[in-house]
Amino acid sequence: MSAIRNAPLQYDRHIESALSQIGELLKREYGLSKRTVGLLLLQTDTDIEKLVQKHEAEALPSIRKIVDETRSLYNQPLNYVIAMRRQQEATRLSSIVTTSRGKSGTGFTERLSRITMHPVTGSLILLAVLYLGLYQFVGVFGAGTLVDFFENTVFGQWINPWITGVAIRFVPYQWLRALFVGDYGIITLGLSYAVAIILPIVTTFFIVFSIIEDSGYLPRLSMLIDRIFKTIGLSGRAVIPIVLGLGCDTMATIVTRTQETKRERVITTLLLALAIPCSAQLGVIFAILSDSKLALVIWVLVVMLIMLLVGFLTSRILPGEKATFYMEIPPLRLPKISNVLVKTLTRLQWYLTEVIPFFIIASVMLWLGELTGVFNWIIALLKPVVAFIGLPQEAAQVFLYGFFRRDFGAAGLYDLHNSGAIVGIPLVVAAVTLTLFIPCIAQFMVMLKERGVKTALAIAIFIFPFAFVVGYFLNLVLTTLRVTL
Repeated sequence: MSAIRNAPLQYDRHIESALSQIGELLKREYGLSKRTVGLLLLQTDTDIEKLVQKHEAEALPSIRKIVDETRSLYNQPLNYVIAMRRQQEATRLSSIVTTSRGKSGTGFTERLSRITMHPVTGSLILLAVLYLGLYQFVGVFGAGTLVDFFENTVFGQWINPWITGVAIRFVPYQWLRALFVGDYGIITLGLSYAVAIILPIVTTFFIVFSIIEDSGYLPRLSMLIDRIFKTIGLSGRAVIPIVLGLGCDTMATIVTRTQETKRERVITTLLLALAIPCSAQLGVIFAILSDSKLALVIWVLVVMLIMLLVGFLTSRILPGEKATFYMEIPPLRLPKISNVLVKTLTRLQWYLTEVIPFFIIASVMLWLGELTGVFNWIIALLKPVVAFIGLPQEAAQVFLYGFFRRDFGAAGLYDLHNSGAIVGIPLVVAAVTLTLFIPCIAQFMVMLKERGVKTALAIAIFIFPFAFVVGYFLNLVLTTLRVTL
């Protein structure tokens, strides 16, 4: 056991020398050992660096110089070097306290794990997961069967008629009544969209995501797409915020903190804002395009092409270090029902407490906009823009909804499609443009906090015209080719 007691973990002489020098410069107490603080500083931990800046700013320039000099001695990032040394030590300790029975051959789980990461078989498995999980379960069952029941039966036949009758009876003023049961009423629009259309979709998505997460498939997906992501300046690690973005882009933007370099965080934030639809938006688009497989294929190909093209060009323009990628692969396992339920319920609790209030606020703002005339003025400005990409004027309000929340806009598009106002080529154009449209208010506020004012504004200013330019050329190509959808 004496070998196990050789603590603390020793690194090579360059890192140990840097830790010693940093320790001499640190005079204050941080609730951690000076060695731990030094390791975090070597790994460019921004929170610790801010803490040192706050308590002893005079030492920070010297510390940064030590970190830079140490970093220049290695071909890989220091956090990678430190992590590999820790893994080496963990392997050594494990070999001391464990014994192997010497099983020969590769087990079924290990073979399956390798198959999920192979370029050919892994891609087929990914397509199967997307088809069965997102298309059939979220798109067809969640956005189709469940939404139809809640929207047309629960709200359409029970709640909305009853609450409208109550409002007519007890609220004498039409302008005040419209706040609750009008075209932009809190109940007939806000809660109806949030509960009847969006809640069934995000619930089914959260179930699928929890199963994928609990099975250990996500790290294998990271390994599978690492090569593709490198062409757009990212590593396989970016799959975590990208996949989370399919649930909520706002939450995913926060998760970009886990990425290694500033350059990678900026690229991922841009792609989340531009080309990653949230779960509700994704489910609605699958639902409205499911009648035509060709329409759905066109939407997928255009959005993926735009994502890869913008990511590729951005990675060539933005300066900074290229990201390295390493990841420990946990064992594959059958998802536990208890884990899936807990994760799903936790995320639903977040949705109910964080997202629904945004729908209510959006309804109030739309009601005020209509009452004051501001709403009609904005719609009038948007009508030529939507006409530019071949959409009917009614689509203008969908993009206004989308500014408040992506899923709010998707729900508006769902209503227009059901009414027959948007079908065929305009429906595909609207779906693509709405997907690429500027991030909602919540995501934009998080972008301001995470990336800063200049970067967040630059992203929004780029996305708004770019989305409509893509919509224009898509409409031009489809109409010129006389594509039947």
